[in-house]
Amino acid sequence: MLPVAILAGGLATRLRPMTDRVPKSLIPVAGRPFAFHQLDLLKHQGVERIVLCLGHLGGQIRSAVGDGSAFGLDIAYSHDGETLLGTGGAVRGALPLLGERFLVLNGDSYLPCSLAAIARSFAASRSPALMTVLRNDDRWQASNVLLRDGELIEYDKRQRRPGMAHIDFGLLGLSAAIFSRYPSSQPLDLADVCRDLSRSREMAAYEVTERFYEIGSREGLRDTEALLTGSAHPGEAPPPGSAQPAEAPPRGFAYPTEAPPPGFAYPTDARVPHGDAA
Repeated sequence: MLPVAILAGGLATRLRPMTDRVPKSLIPVAGRPFAFHQLDLLKHQGVERIVLCLGHLGGQIRSAVGDGSAFGLDIAYSHDGETLLGTGGAVRGALPLLGERFLVLNGDSYLPCSLAAIARSFAASRSPALMTVLRNDDRWQASNVLLRDGELIEYDKRQRRPGMAHIDFGLLGLSAAIFSRYPSSQPLDLADVCRDLSRSREMAAYEVTERFYEIGSREGLRDTEALLTGSAHPGEAPPPGSAQPAEAPPRGFAYPTEAPPPGFAYPTDARVPHGDAA
């Protein structure tokens, strides 16, 4: 399985004030820091190596997660430093820890999909990049991908064009060589990298059928909480012959129970805002 970079350095401004003192990855969801759920899922999907790209309050994440041994994972860290580098800059800074080809997902995403199938598709595509996409029709967020007969024609999250009915699912396959095209001294947004790759027809596509879950918004927090507490279920199963989403952990599978280090306290407002219409 390819190594996975997790982008966990953002300011999470949409969730303020709860993220003023705790990073988004450590917001409690279903009784545990969200990052613990995410790491459990990745482990179950066969991932072994993870690089956490940190920025805002990143030291708290490192203290809570450690070297990954409690999750059965090998976890390394890459830090933005004093200046936030953007999502693309964060990945570029982590390249020495990732190798030539790797997967990237957002630190606020919980993705019920088959990472193994996506990694195989990325290898088979012989493209420098692959984007997972979902038929969206503006259902969850604004659609930003034009997909035609399985080919990714264009991705642009800032300027929509007619025919865009899909959305980026939150998981990418990338090659390290891509980043040599951009000045290393400037911040870099991964969305701009993906837009450029789509326009040069260097971005392959992998269409998933399961919806994504995220904690980047209050509505997303509610949906993810419902999923992880068992009061909601993932979307409909894929049609026969398509890649199946990851199954639930097998009976007897034990989640890590480690807590953040002594003295670490979550703010009292860092809870899923049930009933909050914001």
